[in-house]
Amino acid sequence: MFVIIGFIIVIVAVIGGYLLEHGNLSVLFQPVEILIIGGAAVGGFLISNPLKIIKTTMASIMSIFTGTAYSKGDYIDALMLLNGVFYKIRQQGLVSIESDVDSPETSALFSNYPKMLKNSRAICLITDTLRTVMTTTIATHELEALIDTELETYHEEILQPSKAVNFVADALPGLGIVAAVLGIVLTMGKMKEPPDVLGQSIGAALVGTFLGVLLCYGFVGPMGRNLEHATDEKMQYLNVLKVALIAFLGGSAPKVAVEFGRRVVPTNVQPSFVEVEETLRQRK
Repeated sequence: MFVIIGFIIVIVAVIGGYLLEHGNLSVLFQPVEILIIGGAAVGGFLISNPLKIIKTTMASIMSIFTGTAYSKGDYIDALMLLNGVFYKIRQQGLVSIESDVDSPETSALFSNYPKMLKNSRAICLITDTLRTVMTTTIATHELEALIDTELETYHEEILQPSKAVNFVADALPGLGIVAAVLGIVLTMGKMKEPPDVLGQSIGAALVGTFLGVLLCYGFVGPMGRNLEHATDEKMQYLNVLKVALIAFLGGSAPKVAVEFGRRVVPTNVQPSFVEVEETLRQRK
């Protein structure tokens, strides 16, 4: 929603300011300039990225408009799920959660949180960590290092869409200059035309530079930055799970491990201690 509002503000501010200075709007409408810049940008995007990243980038761009930020409720659900898992392990032992870990979609513990079940990366982090503990004698510090390595790899993977978009954004001013130069080349062939015709031709050529810079700093660049923020949010969410898991597997009581996780939730969506306690009482 805010992305669309931002687009509208950019357009209104730029075009509105131009019209207030009595600019001729028809001069800015140059379909050929748009074809040159847009086509070259799309072509460069396809050249610089493999098919996997192209698909991921397109899906990520669509997610910008749907708003997929983690809410306070999402973090509370994550903490409640971990609390349930921890209490079951504490009361019945690690073996008791083997069926839950093997089939989380049919598990009584996991099925209470359908929205979280759709987050395959989060579920895999929980289940793979518990499988590792059940089947090995790995030390807590080694387990933490293993998870950190996994998260670093995942971070690099989900950064690819923002890098791809930022690459296009960086190229747009240069492509705008290309379009402008081509326009000047065409203008040079009209040197015998009257000044008003030359002026229109030069103005049309300069629109290429205008479009390239506007698209870079007004639209595509901010979209790339938005994708970076989305990446950071995904990593923050997984970090909460990691901290709580390591705390519990290191010997902390279930409620203490949940509190470890709560403390690293981003401040703007962090549930209070009282909110977590109240939710725990309601779901017992």
